[in-house]
Amino acid sequence: MTLSDIAAGIEVTTKQRERGVPTVDGTETDLDDRLATYADALPCTPEAAATVLERYASGTSVGDLARAAGVAPMTAAKTLHLCGEVGISPLGPVGREVVRDWLAGDLTRADAVTLTGATPTEFALTAYVEAHDPVPGLVEAAEAALSPVTNASVTKRETLAETMTDAADLV
Repeated sequence: MTLSDIAAGIEVTTKQRERGVPTVDGTETDLDDRLATYADALPCTPEAAATVLERYASGTSVGDLARAAGVAPMTAAKTLHLCGEVGISPLGPVGREVVRDWLAGDLTRADAVTLTGATPTEFALTAYVEAHDPVPGLVEAAEAALSPVTNASVTKRETLAETMTDAADLV
């Protein structure tokens, strides 16, 4: 096959179609209402879940946001997981693999806890995360709340100013 055979049928035009930027905004309803649709899948009320998501997105710790929402920290962590937030499991990849082996019946619970070195709470949360997949509808409903808010007037340098050193600091 020659280059001319490959290029056969390709057309060059002098005009490009204007496609524009498609915009989709699924946030016309407030977060409470979007979460209420999936109330049966949540481990807490939709109002508490909305508080958890909003506080988490602003950088609040799980313990503090749980207090603000009036739920246990474990419930807040479960809510975040079901809404698609990754990294909720307190154990690393090897620990999660051990928990999956326990869930599959390949290990006793005592052996799994010993191998992971996890506290009972850490083990329970990891088991929940491994046994439950995020709920697609909740992920979609929470997406806007969990997305970082960007401010065009704040530069990257301003955002990271605290982490940078001045030349005088090096002397």
